[in-house]
Amino acid sequence: DTPEGAARQQRELCEMLDRLQAAGINTVLFQARTRSATFYRSDLEPWDAALTGKPGRAPLYDPLELAVKECHRRGMECHAWVVAFPVCKGNTAKQLGKKALPAMHPEMCQKCGDSWMMDPGVPATADYLAAVCREIATRYEVDGIHLDYIRYPEKAIPFNDDRTYRRYGGGKSRSAWRTENVNRCVRTVSEAVKSVRPWIKMSCSPVGKYSDLSRYSSFGWNARDAVHQDAQRWLREGWMDMLFPMMYFDGNHYYPFLADWRENDCGRPVVPGLGIYFLNEREKDWPLLAVRRQMNVARGEGLGGQAFFRAKYLLRNEKGLYDWLRNDFYATPALQPPMTWLDSVPPAAPVVKRHIEGMRLRLEWQPVADATPVTYNIYRLDARYGDVLLATRLSDTCFEKTLALPALKYSRYVVTAVDAYGNESIVSPCQ
Repeated sequence: DTPEGAARQQRELCEMLDRLQAAGINTVLFQARTRSATFYRSDLEPWDAALTGKPGRAPLYDPLELAVKECHRRGMECHAWVVAFPVCKGNTAKQLGKKALPAMHPEMCQKCGDSWMMDPGVPATADYLAAVCREIATRYEVDGIHLDYIRYPEKAIPFNDDRTYRRYGGGKSRSAWRTENVNRCVRTVSEAVKSVRPWIKMSCSPVGKYSDLSRYSSFGWNARDAVHQDAQRWLREGWMDMLFPMMYFDGNHYYPFLADWRENDCGRPVVPGLGIYFLNEREKDWPLLAVRRQMNVARGEGLGGQAFFRAKYLLRNEKGLYDWLRNDFYATPALQPPMTWLDSVPPAAPVVKRHIEGMRLRLEWQPVADATPVTYNIYRLDARYGDVLLATRLSDTCFEKTLALPALKYSRYVVTAVDAYGNESIVSPCQ
């Protein structure tokens, strides 16, 4: 709530992104909406208390705007992480007063113990979440919208939707009706976001086991049947472009269900979310080998990458995970897979001019016109020293680098254009 405090928060975020970039991370899920409060400038909802210490009070900067800018500057994607149905605690609602979601829209909120939750069975809930996500997509150059808690609560949470079911159930079983409600919310949000910028990636984090398998039980905790997340259908219907299932398990609770996600990915990236907090000795004290094995199998099976819950434990280098990623598993940069199911036509190749003065390399090119925003990748192609991806997601039309060896003056340096769907052009020879 002071200039010093705001500067410290911004500095800490940039330092985190520097370290994530150094470890080879290419996508950041930045929590933009907590429980009906925001980390961005919104006309719909109040600011989160974590920024200033007081619910509803505006900070001296826009965290989501900063995160998007700084991620892009480092060649990383930035997805806005949006908590969907859970609402604030009762005491926070009192502090916010008329700005609290239960006060603004009591018709779509349910009291659950000492907290509030949006009721997915109320048709207005889907429209409200769509408006929230549309606002983000309109105001910020996010690469994705990531929905968290897009599900009914687990049985331990006292959620009572009897009245909603009587009003809207339409003779369906409660289970089928609830699944339909979540489907409606996912579809409505996706359509709203795509209407703004069709290339924004829609994703969510379903429960890590989709359903019971023929040989392995989920023991009552799965996405489809326990909390009404028909996430594999969301991929088939095109409502989701990728999934980050919360696979915070190991052994037979992880590997068979990983294979099931892969077999039903509809050609979209499924990125297992790994519970790296279990490496901590105060949690389950997993050995690093457990996470390494999970990542190697996911890569070998052709999954769309790996995600880590959460950054705190990665940056703390729990059991040496950060060092292993930086020096080994992610030592070579990786590009995000293109969304060819939406668009598969690459942009034109840039025409590049190369200049070398001493050990200084400079590449220049004219901007490539395309129907979507275009960024650029830089490669060094060299049979002796190996092909290297030097830079990604550049928005400028020039690139400079001091070469480490005189022999690298004779390498081939190429630039590709990449559209917002991730389609990459062919390369053109330097002039």
